[in-house]
Amino acid sequence: MRKLFPLLSVAVLFTGLSAFAKEGKEITITGEGICAKCGLKEAKACQNVVIVTKDGKETKYYLEGPVSKKYHGSSGICTASKDAMIKTKVVGTVEEKDGKQVITATTVEKAD
Repeated sequence: MRKLFPLLSVAVLFTGLSAFAKEGKEITITGEGICAKCGLKEAKACQNVVIVTKDGKETKYYLEGPVSKKYHGSSGICTASKDAMIKTKVVGTVEEKDGKQVITATTVEKAD
């Protein structure tokens, strides 16, 4: 019985850690890129947004970080409209902030 308690404690600890690790897991998304301020009119400052549609459901990923800011200036995403968005591929870690999916990008590039 004394050996069972430490094993059970370790199992509970690792289960909790694996659930926490999923929050910061690196993912790759591909979708339509547009500026949150200029194209979507929902922000006070320019910010890249990639809209991913899967099974008829639209998810907006708001990009953060220096890689995203550099891409914003060079991609033409700021001048894109809802009718002509820029196909974009993003790799980064995602988390939820204020009810939004926010991805800290490690790479951002135009997709084919």
